Amino acid sequence: MQYRHLGRTGLKISAVTMGTFTFGGEGGFARAGAQGVPEARELVDLCVDHGVNMIDTANMYSTGLSEEIVGEVMDGRHHDVMITTKARMPIGEGPNDRGASRWHLIRECERSLQRLRRDHIDLYYVHEWDGCTPVEETMEALDTLVRDGKVRYIGCSNYTAWQVMKSLGAAELRRATRFAAQQIHYTLEAREAEYELLPMSVDQGVGVQVWSPLAAGLLSGKHRGGYATGSRQSAGWDEPPIRDTARLWRIVDELVAVGEAHGVSAARVALAWTLTRPAIASVVVGGRTAEQFEDTLQAPGLVLSDEQLVRLDQVSRLPLIYPHWHQHNFARERFGEADRALHDSYPDRHYGGEDPLV
Repeated sequence: MQYRHLGRTGLKISAVTMGTFTFGGEGGFARAGAQGVPEARELVDLCVDHGVNMIDTANMYSTGLSEEIVGEVMDGRHHDVMITTKARMPIGEGPNDRGASRWHLIRECERSLQRLRRDHIDLYYVHEWDGCTPVEETMEALDTLVRDGKVRYIGCSNYTAWQVMKSLGAAELRRATRFAAQQIHYTLEAREAEYELLPMSVDQGVGVQVWSPLAAGLLSGKHRGGYATGSRQSAGWDEPPIRDTARLWRIVDELVAVGEAHGVSAARVALAWTLTRPAIASVVVGGRTAEQFEDTLQAPGLVLSDEQLVRLDQVSRLPLIYPHWHQHNFARERFGEADRALHDSYPDRHYGGEDPLV
């Protein structure tokens, strides 16, 4: 297992984080999985045996049941394994049962600690942007949790780059704890994060964990030209949204071809590609079976050739939208490391087919 620094912190986390989205299976989560304590314990032990040192959950996964299962499985065991959880999403019908207010975040942190049977949360994420709560209130609430010893590091999830920057600015003005990480959706199929989120992460030293790095299994290789029978997609699961299915299947075909060249699965190739990208600290990988984890946990050890990386890049990269195409044409000689997090994927894209700077 590889271990990587989480952003500019001194904390090292495993390149693969164990996801627990499938623990519990309450309500709509049952379409993804419904593992109870015995199955969860087996999978946690497997991941830890392979070097995983972080487990990811959230208070809204199966309405707290996922946290309860993680707490029971981890109670008195695996003391060096860290846990990340989240708050912000709706967890009830009350007017304050959602959001990033001080009231909600502190209450939900205390509830999560009870379910997890722990005295602290290692990495606590705001699960989604809240435009109705001042960022100053959110960041001060998180700082309170850190100073009280209930949380070690804080992060955000599913923010835009300007929302992250506004939050970082609010924290720094008040000398409060800043975000150490963001958890985002980013895959070969969904590369929008390259426009702003990854460059911002490089520039600000915000570590990146990737949720659903196999696009809910769509990049695993089991779906070829259509959704596999019995899959969550065939049952109506629509996250992440796929806007161009023809492009998706071209990407999958390329993943399968590269995997065959290495004698490994398309899933392992997809994860290995993600781990080569700027600012990525870890991919959050879930699974229903031990066999799935046995495969994906080996992704950090897969080395893709430059030629294979180019093939995967070319079949999946998105158009350079404004102002990125203009900067690509006229500002490249002044690019920094953060700029290159996006633009290095477009070495052949020049205005009029030629480099205007030559």
